[in-house]
Amino acid sequence: MRFLRLGPVGAEQPHVADDRGRLFDLRPITADVDGAFLASGGVQRARAALDAGELPPVDDPGDGSGLRVGAPIARPMAVLCIGQNYAAHAAESGSAPPEVPILFFKHPNTVVGPYDEVPVPRGAEQVDWEVELGVVIGRRARYLDSVEQALECVAGYVVANDVSERAFQKEHSGGQWSKGKCAEAFNPVGPWLVPADEVADPQALRLRSWVNGEPRQDSTTADMIFGVGEIVRHLSQYMTLEPGDLVNTGTPEGVAMSGRFPYLKAGDVLEMEIDGLGRQRQRFTQA
Repeated sequence: MRFLRLGPVGAEQPHVADDRGRLFDLRPITADVDGAFLASGGVQRARAALDAGELPPVDDPGDGSGLRVGAPIARPMAVLCIGQNYAAHAAESGSAPPEVPILFFKHPNTVVGPYDEVPVPRGAEQVDWEVELGVVIGRRARYLDSVEQALECVAGYVVANDVSERAFQKEHSGGQWSKGKCAEAFNPVGPWLVPADEVADPQALRLRSWVNGEPRQDSTTADMIFGVGEIVRHLSQYMTLEPGDLVNTGTPEGVAMSGRFPYLKAGDVLEMEIDGLGRQRQRFTQA
């Protein structure tokens, strides 16, 4: 089972796909796939309704060739990001592996659909890609005591692209990274939200990216310095995570900042995927 949202920007409607790829309208049980839905046992209710045949079928492939595919989660209150969480990426960035998770934030309005165009910001010359495992919170997480408790707070997983402008991030930042992370459409998400109980091991997922069809990143979440459970547990010591919040867990090596590849420009096409979570594709345009 997987969740997705179809329709124009700001008017997306909730859907669910079964294991055979058939698509169903989720509106009989919820107006949207948001924090309230996830916190109220929405995943379980959707599964029960799907199994009982209570949801109307929809004639749309859900792949962007029909209705627009939006981000599979609606209006996250917060987008929290973990920096340099793969040792090889930290090295290509010129940094030692962090001893504790590095946290920065993206504006929630950066979250867009997996096939939406991404404008290159005015004055930008160092636009970079970052394929990441996104973690969607399903229940309030506050002062968690263990990794096991933290994983119980995860509703599901998504493909997330932490698009970055490196000059804005490093040279214009004043010591913080968010100026390079918050431009329009700088966090494509989806196409699907896959429930946590249908992902056997979030630390055993292959993630890859391509630019204009040429391979860039190819790694596995097993190489994370801090795993999903530890990230959520750690963050809960400093803040309260709310249902629907999105946590981007870091990217592996193979980004443009390494110096091995050119930065993105208008006209480039970026693709990325994570095993079992789907594939996304963006064309970059000029703002």
